[in-house]
Amino acid sequence: MSSSCPSIETPVTPEPSSRLTLPLEAFYRRSGLPLPVLSPVEGVAVPRPYRDLLVHQRDMTPTLESFHGERIVLRLLGKQVGADRLDREVVLTLEGSGRAVEFGAIAIHLQAFPEAARAEIAGCRTPLGTILTKHGVQHLSRPDAFFSLESDSAIEAVLEMRAPARLYGRHNFLTTPDGRLLADVLEILPPVD
Repeated sequence: MSSSCPSIETPVTPEPSSRLTLPLEAFYRRSGLPLPVLSPVEGVAVPRPYRDLLVHQRDMTPTLESFHGERIVLRLLGKQVGADRLDREVVLTLEGSGRAVEFGAIAIHLQAFPEAARAEIAGCRTPLGTILTKHGVQHLSRPDAFFSLESDSAIEAVLEMRAPARLYGRHNFLTTPDGRLLADVLEILPPVD
């Protein structure tokens, strides 16, 4: 996991994995770091304010923008490009302060998007939620798991944390209304005051 945008695009190769850790584990494997242990948590057991930010069927970008009162921008950490899929490892930050508000790994299934949206996705500068709204892509957010984890040095670095902490996140599928997969997303939030 690098903190700057890689200049080399590597092909995506499907590998067996636990559904909960997809697509995060490919980035960890590439960096040579052990994947953190994600412990499943029932949605009702996720503590507030994390429950309000994670346990819903809305897009995360507007949810985080509403909570923090600022526009969200994307900082790309890494990507893998395939013929029909783009995997991104990202940090979402507040536009004004630059504070990190989410670490995410996402597998975007490009064939399900209109051409203009695909071009913007490939640019790796805009959060997917913003692109979906801008291009009027009808979709459903379908979180299928919530989890907690102890932060590791890699996550602490990208979320600019000063100390280890218990973090919360979710695994989510974005689909078209007729069920075609748009994206497979793993989202981890930093400590929230």
